[in-house]
Amino acid sequence: MNVQFADFLTIGLLVLLEGLLSADNALVLAVLVLGLPEDRQQKALRYGMAGAFAFRTIAVVLAVGLIKVAAVKLIGAAYLLYLSYSHFFLSGGAEDRRAIKPAAAWLGLSAFWATVVKVELTDAVFAVDSILVAVAMSPKTWVVISGGILGILMMRLVIGQLLVLVRTYPALVDGAFIIIAWVATKLIAEFLRAEGFIEVEINRWFSFALIVVIFVLSYLYARRRGGG
Repeated sequence: MNVQFADFLTIGLLVLLEGLLSADNALVLAVLVLGLPEDRQQKALRYGMAGAFAFRTIAVVLAVGLIKVAAVKLIGAAYLLYLSYSHFFLSGGAEDRRAIKPAAAWLGLSAFWATVVKVELTDAVFAVDSILVAVAMSPKTWVVISGGILGILMMRLVIGQLLVLVRTYPALVDGAFIIIAWVATKLIAEFLRAEGFIEVEINRWFSFALIVVIFVLSYLYARRRGGG
């Protein structure tokens, strides 16, 4: 294996990019585990992150062939839209949907394992951008995987802080699901462009900037409403 100093610089840049591109992911994953008892939230995140490691490694080894399939993006978008629709239209009024609800069983799984699966599925969908960026930056599989894994570890630390923030300001939950809806919209636009229906391309950094704006506005709104 030909190891060069530039490889380590690339890994460092990938870790930084992973942190930036996964800021929205971290917030959403924090919201997904809120319904579990506090002593099980960290455990669910650990299992979910283990699944994220496996998925990203397989995706990189396969040269992201799976993610480049347009239908996969459409399926991912449908899943994210379902999460947003369920939050805003099937959860009652504003106070009800922001309240922390106990995690529920799903697809025959217990509440805990259902949460773990949701964490893994959501991370897989959100991983599209970061994996494509990583593969474009280096042709070396070990470099891309190393950067991705270190980036996920950094994101895992951020999630712990976001859990505290969301518990303090429940209105942030709405912001998280608006971000989910935007990511779904972006994936649909990418699918339509890949199929030749539209020519508009959503710039990656515009998308990131919009997510930051949504988060900041949600945070300011939540602060104005106060905690609890």
